[in-house]
Amino acid sequence: MEVTRLFDLMEYRKATHPERAVFVAKYNNEWRKIYIDEYVEKVNFLSYALLALGLERGDKVALISPNSPEWNFLDMAVQQIGCVLVPIYPTISADDYKYILDNAEVKIVFIDNVDLMRRIKDILYDLPRVKAVYTFKAVERLQEVLATYNVHQGGCIDDLYEMGRNNPAADKVEAIRSSIGPRDVATMIYTSGTTGFPKGVMLCHENILTCVNGVKMTPKPYFTRALSFLPLCHIYERMMNYLYQFMGYETYYAESIAKVVDNVKYAKPYMMTAVPRFVEKMYDGIFRSGQKMTGMKKKIFFWALDLAMDYDLDGTSFWYNCKRRVADKLVYGKIRDNFGGCLEMFVSGGSAIQPRLAKFFTCIGMDIYEGYGLTETSPVIAVSSALPHGRKLGTAGLPLPGIEVKVLPDTNEIVCRGSNVMLGYYKQPELTAQVIDADGWLHTGDTGAFEPEGQLRITGRTKTMFKTSMGKYVNPEVIEEKFKESPFVLDMMVVGENQKFAGALILPDFDFLKEWQERHGIHCQTREEMVSDKRTLERYQRVVDKYNAFFGSTEQVKSYKVLNDTWTEANGCMTPTLKIKRKVIEERCKTEIENLFK
Repeated sequence: MEVTRLFDLMEYRKATHPERAVFVAKYNNEWRKIYIDEYVEKVNFLSYALLALGLERGDKVALISPNSPEWNFLDMAVQQIGCVLVPIYPTISADDYKYILDNAEVKIVFIDNVDLMRRIKDILYDLPRVKAVYTFKAVERLQEVLATYNVHQGGCIDDLYEMGRNNPAADKVEAIRSSIGPRDVATMIYTSGTTGFPKGVMLCHENILTCVNGVKMTPKPYFTRALSFLPLCHIYERMMNYLYQFMGYETYYAESIAKVVDNVKYAKPYMMTAVPRFVEKMYDGIFRSGQKMTGMKKKIFFWALDLAMDYDLDGTSFWYNCKRRVADKLVYGKIRDNFGGCLEMFVSGGSAIQPRLAKFFTCIGMDIYEGYGLTETSPVIAVSSALPHGRKLGTAGLPLPGIEVKVLPDTNEIVCRGSNVMLGYYKQPELTAQVIDADGWLHTGDTGAFEPEGQLRITGRTKTMFKTSMGKYVNPEVIEEKFKESPFVLDMMVVGENQKFAGALILPDFDFLKEWQERHGIHCQTREEMVSDKRTLERYQRVVDKYNAFFGSTEQVKSYKVLNDTWTEANGCMTPTLKIKRKVIEERCKTEIENLFK
């Protein structure tokens, strides 16, 4: 059968892989498998219940929850009755919750548990359109709390299953399903808002399925299991979850990011998605494990790590391959065993990954496949694949089949046109017209270049580039990514708009720094002492000198500050996909930045 709408995936899965679990997740500390029949049944019960609650086609339903099978149940239940799911990150501010729920005109809100209830309850009184709040997990005295905030309907998802069971509406649901076309809105995803208020990106079924079909050649034919830990409310992970359903995989949901490694060992997935920061932390963990070794074992370990950094995807010598086989037996195989033994592929997105990390993990048998895109492109524009010339380390691979991509000659901006491009921003036609021109080209705001074989290389972002007072342009992201190759640098922000030179705020990897200081007999009690120590600052100067050598004089970091700080999603310094929010950090570190240029 042909899948033209996202909810068609259920029928397709039942026809192709009914014997394999669709989702696997922990309930009451026990892993439980959910098969296609249970999936379809619960989706239908929820659809019947939502209709009984008075939802009509086009109404918006918000979902604030970590990943779970229930996330998918609600997603499909909302779609097949013509309503629109508005997924929201569980970690944003109360002001952002209020803005999104009001802007999207949400009628019903679904949340995971009591912790999220505490986060949104104080804004409910200001949201008269919200008629009901339901939870995935039971919340004591929920109705009492809701009544206080003028919301008179709510309960647990189990209540809705029962309501649907008692109010079957199969014929009505089927009639609505039959009337939904590929270009109808399936979801609205609000951008993470690195600048200004979030924008509601309207995506249709065809948008997302274009990407599913475009990336399905990337996994290997024998893959059957995947692990999901990046938030489903981000279109990248959500599209990949649709892919897993289409391919017949069992999708294991990690308990939390802190338990990913433990969950990988249990689930033994063949593939998973990741963002560069997660991959960096994986490598740092591997590197630190080697630091704890001694003698010949330590020498062999770091010999193998250095060997991996010389890997060439296009081919290696006979002698190199001999050494690699030895390294695989002594080191690489043990690393793979620590990640379940089956993990063969990471699909990395969100931002460019350091080529050295792509080399390392690919060499040890855990291939890094890169992709590139935006929420507005559902989200894929280009992706690495098994096609001829489909993969080149340091690039995002080839553009999706059937999608037009070009680089504008004057600005090097990447523009895209095709069925993956959003319908527009909700209630913001002027803003939509600013990013999608009259000829249908979506302007990404990213800069890039094509390799001779056709792969797309991302070189920066037009909005983050700045000009010094000497009239020279600086691309901060390129500099930051290079410096982050050092284990001493967890994160970094390059600044210098209208200044004579570029400066930088450097955020240490305090775990690594603490180990380094202990090895060198430096004993500090606090982080403030760690970043003030004379020998430590001398070491950071050597780091800056080393990486400055990769750049021309106008791009080199001439002044910097090693910070005693933490940039996280919780304090507003990072987006949910772990990209820095420059304006927030500029305001947070205003004094430090001013001092860089005195």
